[in-house]
Order: sequence, then C-alpha cells, then structure tokens
Amino acid sequence: MKKTMHVTLVGAGPGDPELLTIKALRAMEQADVVVYDSLVSPEILTLIPSGVKRLEMGKRCGKNSARQEDICAVLVRLARAGNRVVRLKGGDPFIFGRGGEEALYLRQHQIPFSVVPGITAALGCAASSLIPLTHRGLSRAVTLVTGHLQKGGEFRGWSALAQAGQTLVFYMGLEQAACIEQQLLAEGCPGRLPVALIESGTTRFQQIHVTELGRLAETAAGLTPEGPVLMVIGEVVALRAELTATLDTLAVA
Repeated sequence: MKKTMHVTLVGAGPGDPELLTIKALRAMEQADVVVYDSLVSPEILTLIPSGVKRLEMGKRCGKNSARQEDICAVLVRLARAGNRVVRLKGGDPFIFGRGGEEALYLRQHQIPFSVVPGITAALGCAASSLIPLTHRGLSRAVTLVTGHLQKGGEFRGWSALAQAGQTLVFYMGLEQAACIEQQLLAEGCPGRLPVALIESGTTRFQQIHVTELGRLAETAAGLTPEGPVLMVIGEVVALRAELTATLDTLAVA
C-alpha cells in the first residue's frame, strides 16, 4: 500500500525529554525519517525508534550549519519519496525556530504538513530556574526577543524593550551581550536590573548565572557554555533567590 507523503513540524521542547508532548512522541514513533536540529537533546533522540532513519540538519551559532534553503529542499525530497517525515526542532517550531518558513515552503511545493507545538525555551528554562516570567507588582508582560536582531544595527525597538514592568527573554543573545547591555542602559534601564543567564536549561547540565544589567557583558564574556544560553532580564529574576531559599528550608524541615 502506497504511503501518503506528509511532514510534521514537531517542537521537542527545551531539552528535558519528560517535557516532550505525547503528540510529539507519537509523531516520532510513526515517522519513517526524523530530520532534527542540533539543539535537540541526545536524551530526546534516544526516544526515536531504532528503525527510523535520522538526519541531522541544524544550526549552531559560530559553527558550520545547514542552510535553511537546503533543509527545506530535503524535507520536500523526503516527503515526495513517500516518507512520513518529522522535522524535530528544539523548543517550539514557531518561536525562533523558522518553522513558519518551512511550513510556507512545504505549502508552495504542495506537501501536506502539520505542526506539533513544543514548550519554548523561555517557559521551560524559567520554570526550571525558579524564575516567574510574570509576577504581580513586578512584571505584567513578557517579551521574547532574538539576539540575532542586533547584528548590523537592524533592530530599532530598544525603547519599547526598556519599558518598566516587563520581563525580557533573549534567545541566542550571548554573543550580543555587550550590545544588549549598552542599548538597554542607554534607554534608561537601571544597571542593577537583575539578569539570569541559563545554560542548557531543563537538562541535567543546567547552570544558572545571576548578574546585573550593568555587568552583563562582563559575565557573558566569562562563560564557555557547551549548550544554548537563554537570557532573562527583569525584576522577576530576583525572586529566584527567595524561592530557592524556600525550597532549601522545606527540604531541611
């Protein structure tokens, strides 16, 4: 019986395999081929059945990476060969995952597709670090920003980001830490504003570095991370110390 070609864009979440959705796991189990990003954790890759073909096509900052147009072309080629293809992406496909571009490309080439959402890094890493992204009296909004927008002076929204009463989450912003610090300070953000740099969030390798906006570039320069780093900026970061102390007290009791 001829199989129907189909591509499923699947969000793998921030790294912890237990945060993978049931629907995502089912798609992986039913796939003929899984095309996965470099940021998908090894623990999640072990959940792919042994008979399913795997193909790594991802992007890592500062390293040789597959071009987006090549990834899209591979998805179409595999689907037209009659495969059930899973495009496995870290976090959520539609939040800085370029899933929208892949979906449009599939549509243009008349390839049926569906999307399985995943827990994006901002939600997963903040929760695993005990940092509420919103909190009454401290933060009434959350803004997700890609650090890549800083390159070439393309980004013009610094004044909006500097507004008080919100939490900022920068994806892929470690290399642009000096620019982020400079621009936010220039727009009036206080140098004491708490910042958390969360490395390999939600995984057993998670490390959390808490600093201040006025020392962001200095702190970032001292890191040599093995995994992705998420940057959380806002007064809510200060709640981490209080929540951690509460857990320690309860553990002793």
